[in-house]
Amino acid sequence: MKHWITVQEYGSPCGVLLLGVMEGRLCLCNWTESRCRTRVEDRVARLLQAEYRSGSDETLVLAVRQLDEYFDGRRQVFDLPLLPVGTEFQLSVWRELLNIPYGGVCTYTVQAERLAMPRAVRAVAAANGQNALSIFIPCHRVIGKEGRLTGYAGGIEAKRFLLELEAAYTSQVRALNTGVAF
Repeated sequence: MKHWITVQEYGSPCGVLLLGVMEGRLCLCNWTESRCRTRVEDRVARLLQAEYRSGSDETLVLAVRQLDEYFDGRRQVFDLPLLPVGTEFQLSVWRELLNIPYGGVCTYTVQAERLAMPRAVRAVAAANGQNALSIFIPCHRVIGKEGRLTGYAGGIEAKRFLLELEAAYTSQVRALNTGVAF
């Protein structure tokens, strides 16, 4: 029996995303202009032992509606079934991303510390880069030391857009730069 990941494109204000659903769970929200697009999508299909096909699905309709609400500033928390696909380490990194609230940011160093792996900053950053559920699992909320915007599959401008949308970038980066705790 062949497994399918039903996909459709979503045009966001900061780039086109490919949304994918398998068995009623969102498994893909990937930037189509990403340099690692093929690697991420191939990994998801391989680990789910599935192939991609265009189409529609109830969960895709829900994902589009929730993304529309997010980009309109009417949604801060997503509420749909997710199917993240990765190694145990990647899954632990992505679960930690879900603890960063809307409008919040943290550094890769802080994320590694929260995972009780303070020496694994680069591995944590690499796992963030393999997140196939961009926006829904908010890797855009992780920034570099001293508030620098670094590595994001959708590009730095998309990351800046998302952080500004969430009103996080300006106030929290300023706090990082001035040493003010938040």
